Amino acid sequence: MDSDTGRRLRDEGCETAEPVAEAPASGRGRRPASEDEARVSPMMAQYVEIKAANPGSLLFYRMGDFYELFFEDAEVASRALGIVLTKRGKHAGADIPMCGVPVDRADDYLQRLIGLGHRVAVCEQTEDPAEARRRGGKSVVRRAVVRLVTPGTITEERLLDPGRANLLLALARRRASESAWAYGLAAVDISTGRFSLGEVEAAGLSAEIARLEPREIVMAEAIHQDPGLARLWRDTAAAVTPMGRGDLDPASAERALKEQFGVATLDGFGAFTRVEVAAAGAVLHYIARTQLGARVTLSPPVRQAAGVSLMIDAATRQNLELTRTLAGERAGSLLAAIDRTVGGAGARLLAERLAGPSTDLALIRRRHDAVAFLVGEGALRAELRGELARAPDMARALSRIGLERAGPRDLAALRDGLLAARAIATALAGAGALPGEIGKAARLLAGVGGDLVETLGAALADELPLLKRDGGFLREGYRAELDEARALQSDSRRFVAGLQARYAQDTGCRTLRIKHNNVLGYYIEVPQAFGETLLKDPWRATFVHRQTMVDAMRFTSVELGELETRIAGAAERGLALELAAFAELARAVMAQAEGIAAAASALAALDVAASHAALAVELNWTRPVIDDGLAFRIEGGRHPVVEAALTRAGEAFIANACDLSGTQPRPGQDPAGQDPAGQILLVTGPNMGGKSTFLRQNALIAVLAQMGAFVPAASAHLGLVDRLFSRVGAADDLARGHSTFMVEMVETAAILNQATRRSLVVLDEIGRGTATFDGLSIAWACLEHLHGVNGCRALFATHFHELTGLARRLDRLSNATLKVTEWKGDVVFLHEVVPGAADRSYGLQVARLAGLPSSVIARAKGLLAELERGDGGRGRRAPAAELPLFAAAPPEPPPAPAPRPDPVAALLDGLDPDALSPRDALDALYRLKAARAQGSG
Repeated sequence: MDSDTGRRLRDEGCETAEPVAEAPASGRGRRPASEDEARVSPMMAQYVEIKAANPGSLLFYRMGDFYELFFEDAEVASRALGIVLTKRGKHAGADIPMCGVPVDRADDYLQRLIGLGHRVAVCEQTEDPAEARRRGGKSVVRRAVVRLVTPGTITEERLLDPGRANLLLALARRRASESAWAYGLAAVDISTGRFSLGEVEAAGLSAEIARLEPREIVMAEAIHQDPGLARLWRDTAAAVTPMGRGDLDPASAERALKEQFGVATLDGFGAFTRVEVAAAGAVLHYIARTQLGARVTLSPPVRQAAGVSLMIDAATRQNLELTRTLAGERAGSLLAAIDRTVGGAGARLLAERLAGPSTDLALIRRRHDAVAFLVGEGALRAELRGELARAPDMARALSRIGLERAGPRDLAALRDGLLAARAIATALAGAGALPGEIGKAARLLAGVGGDLVETLGAALADELPLLKRDGGFLREGYRAELDEARALQSDSRRFVAGLQARYAQDTGCRTLRIKHNNVLGYYIEVPQAFGETLLKDPWRATFVHRQTMVDAMRFTSVELGELETRIAGAAERGLALELAAFAELARAVMAQAEGIAAAASALAALDVAASHAALAVELNWTRPVIDDGLAFRIEGGRHPVVEAALTRAGEAFIANACDLSGTQPRPGQDPAGQDPAGQILLVTGPNMGGKSTFLRQNALIAVLAQMGAFVPAASAHLGLVDRLFSRVGAADDLARGHSTFMVEMVETAAILNQATRRSLVVLDEIGRGTATFDGLSIAWACLEHLHGVNGCRALFATHFHELTGLARRLDRLSNATLKVTEWKGDVVFLHEVVPGAADRSYGLQVARLAGLPSSVIARAKGLLAELERGDGGRGRRAPAAELPLFAAAPPEPPPAPAPRPDPVAALLDGLDPDALSPRDALDALYRLKAARAQGSG
């Protein structure tokens, strides 16, 4: 074992005593263990017992200043954390693997383990090692698991992402029919108290999980083992935790809900289905199991009714990169591009609204009203954002206080947050008439906290420790008895010196000293000769003899004993007084928890509205017009993420219009005779021309509009979208045996089977992953299905130029293309969308830009010319054997050697006939003949 390990074990010396517990039987093939090896120490027996009670979790076993891990836990943690794996003793004849992490850095290691999906059981010492030693030499320090840390139940500030909700999701289900299930979902964020319920059909389960983006999903074993859901559990990034038991029956679940909120009936919370109540009971059961009796403060459950948010499946979220890029990064996503919030709660609310844009027309308009108001009130917006930036995350601080995991800084967070709320309420009160969303926030902020702000301000010091156990967080003057304890603790020398001076004066012994050692504590020491005097009356009534030395005598007194007791207990008493005051302040906070939670929500809503307004002013975004029709008319639309990237590079984005507005029945006409339906825009054009950007930007504008933000366009008129589908880009899933084309077809099938008249569909390059005629046929049939069956608004990009002819047959399909031009053989992309169809894809030009060898480009040009001539414009494709594609290309001739210098030409160039004499001319002729002969050789 290493020196640190040895030191930690020696700190609990009693735990290295003789072994008493039997070890498990050794396995077959292992040498028989000796009697000593077959038994484990009392400490290891305790570890094994606690570990057995917490299967599936890494056990952080407290030993002094470290959390130790043993056996398989140590091996797993060593690999995950990159820490040294050592060993401690033997178990069943084998070395015991061991590793450890310092207690003061445990949060850092917990964060990494939780991020990897591990669960951790934190086992603390519940008594002082000295107490164990007093019980006997073989006694073990008592320990107990005080908490199970899982990805969905963390509350520590250092373990949480400030801008992301930390949702725990529980699932329950019921039979919707003989062949189908309906699922209840209960989502809880323990770090803020958020609690929502909902029910979805099996087909919508994956989309709802993608919207919530939970950190952990818990469910009954039967749901986890359902073969139809196996792919969903593999795909999700959340930790999946089977509960090992069936769903709670509705009666037990309802009882758990009533007990949580202290009510006799749930009617005041709304009407919940039985499967929603079952899911709520399951999540409360799991929270109780992981929090080990700590009471979690939750907001009353809010029912998320089906259809109240824009349905976006997981594939579409990934394709559009709403909150994460394809690489899983936040940077480069739509969320990163639009986030101008200044607080963690606002950032979380922004992400929540982006993940689930509303389909409630009235709510969307109220949000737009709030943004428009703050766009027009620049000074007020700046003041609000300044105060919001100073407001800490009250929701998470309040949750930690309710769980009794708070520190002094959490109380300070509430103090500062309530001060900011008060300042914002004052600012809004003087702003005149307020739109609905902002007016609601102002009412929630008015008067919140009452005298609590002053109480916290008077109690808390300016500099605060992280942990309450460190003490020193109460302001001087807040408690007189605490000030006395602190004074006694800090001025103990002055008190001792004062008593010493008084005793010396009273006795007349100028050499009297008060000293201290670890055996006697404080004592009075005088020369031996004077000590005899103190043994006599009247001094022996005051001084009690303790010890006689060779040249000195030692005494104590009642007063010195009392002073020693006060000094020794000053720190302990001071900390006890501070902890009692902390508990009192925490109770005062929790008495107003409901109002504080409402104020925190109001601040978050204001932060989001102000963020949208700041973004609109900064980037010149406009308010969209939203109604319940089938309009989709955008002028000057821009891609928010691409535009931001081009702006950073000093380039301009080319804005484009898009009109997919659907037809409506004419007044007085039977709607059944003319169903309203959306337009389909078939987009052709060159590679790199901007088709994918154009498709995505229109989908993103719809998302932004329905989440309540302004949009990057000169103007936008949109009818509500109920479902958004996007099939853009190509990817495979080799782990499940799915090729790129198979993934493409699966996603396309989901779109064709689920899109409605109110849906928006974005499809790019359907059919390109297979043979030409197969792909063309599939793309053709998909277009006809979208037009004739789905009737949705759609954007369809393709390189199958043959499809453009469908515009003559399908009345709601029109063509558009991306403009390009050629300059000196190079293609120039203008990124401008115009009506019409492309006549070519400019693939060879793009290939040359990509750096393909010139010989390959030349060969491709020749093949392209042959193919185009073979077609002859007659629409007939040549048989495969006739295509130049299947003829071997003639080998290229070897490159000609570099020309050698001609000596005869060089001599001729050097002759001047007018300057030659007959003799010189004859010599020149001989030189020419010689050079000629040499060159021929």
